[in-house]
Amino acid sequence: MLQNPVHLRLAKLESWQHVTFMACLCERMFPNYWAFCQQTEFADPALYRRILDLIWESLTVKDAKINFDSQLEKLESAIPDGDDFDVYGVYPAIDACVALSELVHAQLSGETLEHAIEVSRTSVTTVAILEMTQAGREMSDEELRENQAVIDEWDQQWEIFRLLAECEERDLELIKGLRSDLREDGISNIGINFHQ
Repeated sequence: MLQNPVHLRLAKLESWQHVTFMACLCERMFPNYWAFCQQTEFADPALYRRILDLIWESLTVKDAKINFDSQLEKLESAIPDGDDFDVYGVYPAIDACVALSELVHAQLSGETLEHAIEVSRTSVTTVAILEMTQAGREMSDEELRENQAVIDEWDQQWEIFRLLAECEERDLELIKGLRSDLREDGISNIGINFHQ
């Protein structure tokens, strides 16, 4: 389920492309965290938004000075514990935080490829687990590969990958365009609709 040819292709991209790819997937997972916070009043979802905005800023503003260590600390305090909540939404919210945490770690370590693959897996896992939960049973990798929601998630990831792969060099217009399109769309990877 979690393997996809996109993971092999990501190796051909540069680090700024990996970071943009992860930021796009986090943007698509943000509504899951936002909805959970709205439902439970667990934390302020604006924290997630701010950290993700700083990542976008680091991609588009030359020499942006951002303390990612302190952002990681803030994020870690805003990750819900699945055992503390009796609502399904806690799991997609945790996945969204795990993905953003991978992205911040990538910024800190400079090792972007492995984190990009992990964020890709996390996003598709969110989708697969929802599908299995709704079906009330485990599904084999084969079933998940043929599941429409999982197929749609891979399609979205491929679409983002393709746009990035076409760039010879860092394309600020493309990065800003991806960001604004995903924010305006406001639909998460599991169909949660976010409108500010």
